[in-house]
Amino acid sequence: MSDFNGTSSDIENIDRMEIQIEWHEQLGSTNTYIRDCFIKHSLIKSGFIAAAREQTSGRGRQDRPWLSAPNSNLCFSLFWEIEAPLLIQIPSLSMAVALAVTEFLNVRNIHATPKWPNDVLVGTRKICGILSEHVQQKDRQGIVIGVGLNVNMTQEQAAAIDRPATSMLIESGQTSDPERILKELLPTMEFWIDRWEGGGFAAIRDTWTEKAGPICKPLSVHDGDIRKNGRLAGFGEHGELLLETEAGIETIWAGDVS
Repeated sequence: MSDFNGTSSDIENIDRMEIQIEWHEQLGSTNTYIRDCFIKHSLIKSGFIAAAREQTSGRGRQDRPWLSAPNSNLCFSLFWEIEAPLLIQIPSLSMAVALAVTEFLNVRNIHATPKWPNDVLVGTRKICGILSEHVQQKDRQGIVIGVGLNVNMTQEQAAAIDRPATSMLIESGQTSDPERILKELLPTMEFWIDRWEGGGFAAIRDTWTEKAGPICKPLSVHDGDIRKNGRLAGFGEHGELLLETEAGIETIWAGDVS
């Protein structure tokens, strides 16, 4: 079987999850690839995954670059078809996936925690980033969930990044096959996405607050030139951060937290 632009790809079906994985030797961005396939061809079904052994133009929040050398990290995107009422919950889907990655790493004795709104950390170092984007074509719409998990990144590669970073290799001392990591991660992702789909952020709020808390911890949130300081007051109906400041409780929809 070939992909939409005529190049060969590895296809594997996971029957239990009704997920199809399409592996590529190189992609610019797995999110962009799925979005383009959906908009131009509208052929992909819910549960379609594009994964790349090398990603050359990946991006995170605020269009920050997310590059991945060949076979060093796990870079993939999942298309999930949704109904209109869930659109307002898109930010919290990234949080559900962050919980899945956190659980996956914790089971492997890597002490990860989710960071609002879409990262996974080990201590203060980033090990995974998640980016969810809405796509629509005629009467179909869905979310493209991009995941970048540092698997075999070395200490030297992490040191070259302008923000603190780590990887499964750095934390465990063992290299891993990104394809195997994806297969092992998917059942946990299915669990948390199903929970989110059944109840939005409310269905994952308690676990998220427990893992990303504690309540009242001091926070600094900055978005561009705007910086706000306060304490964590909790999370709103759709996963927005509630920051207790001297002026009262402020609702934060986007920003970097430190």
